[in-house]
Amino acid sequence: MATLRDIKRRIKGVKNTQQITKAMKMVAAARLRRAQENIINSRPYSRKISEVLSHLLKIEKNINNPLITERKVENVALIVITSDRGLCGSFNINAIRFAEEFINNELSELNSKGKVKLYCLGKKGNDHFTRRNYNVTGSYPGIFSHLKFEFASGLVRELTHKYLSGEIDKVLVVFNEFKSVIQQKTVIEQLLPIKPFEESTSDTSYSDYIYEPDKSGIINTMLPKHLNAQMWRYLLESFAAELGARMTAMDMATENAKELIRSLNLTYNKERQASITREIIEIVSGANALKGS
Repeated sequence: MATLRDIKRRIKGVKNTQQITKAMKMVAAARLRRAQENIINSRPYSRKISEVLSHLLKIEKNINNPLITERKVENVALIVITSDRGLCGSFNINAIRFAEEFINNELSELNSKGKVKLYCLGKKGNDHFTRRNYNVTGSYPGIFSHLKFEFASGLVRELTHKYLSGEIDKVLVVFNEFKSVIQQKTVIEQLLPIKPFEESTSDTSYSDYIYEPDKSGIINTMLPKHLNAQMWRYLLESFAAELGARMTAMDMATENAKELIRSLNLTYNKERQASITREIIEIVSGANALKGS
């Protein structure tokens, strides 16, 4: 049975842990507000450039750009976006498990031939896949401490070059999409070749536009911008989802510590009362013994 000193020491340790988890929750909450603002600001641009391209590709039938041309898939690049740190619940394991299941099910034949190249954005995913001897071609730990648009555009430029040169035939991205503070959804999206976009049937605002110099030139100019915008959105979505998951996990940890402290205090008081009772009984028993002798 634990002594009073052991219980008191444990209460102190849990209180120290509670202070840490509470501080981490507050830091995550503060950073999450800015991350949410970044997503809100980036989504309209990403959505609008997709809509414009959708309309142009629909009315321009003679476009011949390799970035939108499907071809036989012999090499696949799979980008897996995770975090650099833990303590964020199931955020990382969801993305890693989703990517592994996709590789083992949908890409099993290509993976057995070493044709699946992994690009791990974040330390957790990189450590997991490296230890299990996956074909990790690109490793990018530590990017979320100073997340910049230049990184997204640089990665897109590298992947586009490999796609155009024939080194890879398809680029897929696995990431956690931010829904709310308590909800993230693990999804996979195709970056290259660019898939046809879904255009709103109620949107007819493009019908009277005159394009200069020509539609093909505009499409060829906008496609790289579209890729940059999508990759930047993936990173922002994942970063906000990570902060939301960490905030939720630390809040739960703080509440669990509070409940554990309450339980330990109850145990401490019971043991203390029992100890006092035992001492009183010993004193009374000793006094009665002396009186009887």
